[in-house]
Amino acid sequence: MAVPGAWLNVERALGPLDLSALDRPSKIALDRDGQLLRAFETPEGRWRLPIRVSEVDPRFFTLLKAYEDKRFAQHHGVDYGALARAAWQYIRHGRAISGGSTLTMQAARLLEPRPERNLLAKARQILRAHQLEAQFDKARILDIYLALAPYGGNLEGLRAASLAYFGKEPRRLSPGEAALLVALPQAPEARRPDHAPNAARAARDRVIDRALSAHVLTESEARHAKAEPPPVLRKPFPNLAAHATEALVRAHPERKVLRLTLDARLQASLESLARDRAERLGPKLTMAMLVIDNASGQVRAHVGSADYFSKERAGAIDMTEALRSPGSTLKPFIYAMAFGDGVAHPETLLDDSPMRYGAWKPVNFDDKFHGSVTARQALQLSLNLPATQLLNEIGPARFVARVRSAGLTLVLPKDSDAGLAIGLGGVGVRLRDLARLYAAFARGGLAPELVESLDDPRPPLAPRRIVEPGAAWQVADILRFAPPPDNAPLGKIAFKTGTSYGYRDALAIGFDHAHTVAVWVGRADNGAVAGLIGRQVAAPILFGAFARIGGANEPPPRPPGVLVATTANLPPPLRHLRRDGPKILSATFANPLKITFPPDGARIDLGLLLAAAAGEDKPELALKAQGGAPPLTWMVNGAPLNEAANTQSQRHETRWTPDGAGFARVSVIDANGAGDSVLVRLE
Repeated sequence: MAVPGAWLNVERALGPLDLSALDRPSKIALDRDGQLLRAFETPEGRWRLPIRVSEVDPRFFTLLKAYEDKRFAQHHGVDYGALARAAWQYIRHGRAISGGSTLTMQAARLLEPRPERNLLAKARQILRAHQLEAQFDKARILDIYLALAPYGGNLEGLRAASLAYFGKEPRRLSPGEAALLVALPQAPEARRPDHAPNAARAARDRVIDRALSAHVLTESEARHAKAEPPPVLRKPFPNLAAHATEALVRAHPERKVLRLTLDARLQASLESLARDRAERLGPKLTMAMLVIDNASGQVRAHVGSADYFSKERAGAIDMTEALRSPGSTLKPFIYAMAFGDGVAHPETLLDDSPMRYGAWKPVNFDDKFHGSVTARQALQLSLNLPATQLLNEIGPARFVARVRSAGLTLVLPKDSDAGLAIGLGGVGVRLRDLARLYAAFARGGLAPELVESLDDPRPPLAPRRIVEPGAAWQVADILRFAPPPDNAPLGKIAFKTGTSYGYRDALAIGFDHAHTVAVWVGRADNGAVAGLIGRQVAAPILFGAFARIGGANEPPPRPPGVLVATTANLPPPLRHLRRDGPKILSATFANPLKITFPPDGARIDLGLLLAAAAGEDKPELALKAQGGAPPLTWMVNGAPLNEAANTQSQRHETRWTPDGAGFARVSVIDANGAGDSVLVRLE
């Protein structure tokens, strides 16, 4: 509203309105739908939560106006009739019988609190009330009252009071609750229900009686409202996602409202799950969980510990950020790289028997050997020896480089190079990074950048490819049928468990098309716990988390061109992974197999975008190799070239028609199992 000229003199005499109290609210953290996750005290130790008229039950305003200011909508800040009546009653009875302050006058007093209660103070309050009405509409004046009204102790504002006394937002209040919140600001310390429940009840009932006489409550409503027992204890404020919200406060101390990508309902459910399971597992054990929306990379739940307030469990430490051993949870990426490179296929036979790599002789978790198994079976059973064979074929240094290229942190033991032990957990990884990696399986091999703040002005980083699309689907298809924990359904989610050396970490990470969930269980001090096994401890929690998420648990869709075959129907070089391996064969032959075109890492402009725009046929890419023992098997992104090119592709030169622009993994395998692979970018 415009300020009337008559009030310019008042403004000069009193000075402008001081609205600074409204600029010092409690910081709050909201979930993706605006629901309160957590509130923080102000620097003065007060709870002063922001609130608007639109966020309050209309019933509260009906009772408030009936009790405090019947003509709020008509007057311009001061109800002079009410002031005259209050003055006459005071003269006649020698004490205050009714107040003459309007809600606007009370808002003015809250903005400019003064200890004196005399006629001069009242006059100043009247002038400030006219000032408020000249500058703001009625809704804004009510906003000021709602934000600053005292409710006892360190509670200021209706929202803080509703949460503290009733444990809920003021959007839905019963008549009894609304009446108590109307009564408290008149004498907040004398009437606060946690200290003086009888006084609180009496004050509330006077509000109800006034509302009944004003015909804004029926007799039945008034009777039920008086029957409600007032609260006798304050309830704790919401404290969901403590680790995530504190991290955002540290990163953005200037923000008063923090908006997160989390889902408050799911967050509360998983925090409860973590507390319950930790208590069953025993003292000092804690756990961490992350839930990722695969499509967007947004974090839907972030549980940093089993109990934030537990010193015994070191609850203040965010274990999603701690470097821990991943156990066997990196194995799926070894298989994915092997599939993408054409080294193996899910139905390739691997040899699970004793073998030695220098002085190191790996063994399986159960100390048994299973003989000849398919890659599918080996991954589902989490066998160590086949995974080590495949990592030896890929090369551990190349494996580490690929994972790090996706922006993930892998910390090797001090003074150690990348060795084969990294595939069995001999490396430090954060649960957050593992969750990102597994989300790539549901996204065609692209690892997303995780997002927890809805207010980050920076655009999210582009997803980074960690595995080929076909290989990502093949691993997802294998893990979807891994043996589930007891009483859990088979084939609903793809998942992998891990157990670190010495039983210090138990992990389970799973995904469907929509979500990825990562679970870690252990001690924050890295202590060993007998029986802490991923399948037995972490996997049931993982399945419990997915049950709380709900949904159909649809698997990721199969990309085109993926070879689905039995072992017998595979190209001969893919039927077995031979003990002497392609790398050893290539090194010992006088004429090793090598792709001569395209070169590894090349960026090739085939005019794909122009051809697509013009509606022309897609151009072909020449593939050339030298050496090796024919016939050769050419593969692109883990799939053999189509049957029409099969005869030609068995030679050292062939041609391939790309589906479109992007990265492609081109591999070739000869009759002896020797192979070579390159990654190129096509435009």
